[in-house]
Amino acid sequence: MTNPRKQPRGVTVWITGLPCSGKTTVADHVADHLRAKGHPVERLDGDVVRRDLTKDLGFSRQDRDENLRRVTEIARQKTDKGNIVLATFVSPYRDRRDKARATIHSFLEVYARCPLEVCKQRDVKGMYKQALAGKLHGFTGVDDPYEEPQHPDLIIDTDTETIDESTAKILNLLRNQGYITEEQ
Repeated sequence: MTNPRKQPRGVTVWITGLPCSGKTTVADHVADHLRAKGHPVERLDGDVVRRDLTKDLGFSRQDRDENLRRVTEIARQKTDKGNIVLATFVSPYRDRRDKARATIHSFLEVYARCPLEVCKQRDVKGMYKQALAGKLHGFTGVDDPYEEPQHPDLIIDTDTETIDESTAKILNLLRNQGYITEEQ
């Protein structure tokens, strides 16, 4: 007689930070590591979601909230099915991140902390340059606020840590919280 396979314990790792803070890069590395170990991983990335799923929304406070409301529901469903969801969104407003935490039963907030000046230097798309020139309005960190997390589960300092160091910190958080085992 065989034992039924245990449903994996899902979690959403919500990585927030300024545009160009390294959220996507680190999450992609974490995803690669987890997939190599056989974990069910889903990626939700702000640029991809806005291009494909929420292209009807702009960047007003109301539209940003709606964007994240939709993403939160997707993350909740995938988490409930046992996936490790790596969600990378600027998500500039604290109250919207708090709503995501309240909606998703297993939720870890990771703050990709990076000074604004470093983010500007990393800006390969020229968004900061456009915002500073007044050609792009409501840009987080320039003319729209970013409310830093008050009590994140983890802070990664992407300006001073290597990608591997930030990845290791997230994997350690997942181990310490019981979502993956020590060998994984």
